[in-house]
Amino acid sequence: QVQLVESGGGLVQAGGSLRLSCAASGRAFSSVGWFRQAPGKEREFVAAILLSGGSTSYVDSVKGRFTISRDNAKNTVYLQMNSLKPEDTAVYYCAARLALAPFNYWGQGTQVTVSS
Repeated sequence: QVQLVESGGGLVQAGGSLRLSCAASGRAFSSVGWFRQAPGKEREFVAAILLSGGSTSYVDSVKGRFTISRDNAKNTVYLQMNSLKPEDTAVYYCAARLALAPFNYWGQGTQVTVSS
């Protein structure tokens, strides 16, 4: 059974940091990504990592502030978020995919709120 379980969200002041975790199990995923959806906005891609090799990609708005990493032994992917801004406020979702398929497997989401 596929499971993606996020944790680590919360309330933080602008300039602060949070680390999100995504525990993925049930399939041999090729990559894991983080997406976010703010109120009234469409869900957007934030970052992704290849589980083999560790190549990463980011949306421009988080480059230099967010870092995605993985611990394959723990089947866990992390999103370290530094220098948080109020515009980073959103529900953050972990997603996984097989090979080059779309991100078809999703977690339940975790709320991140950045106060000004």
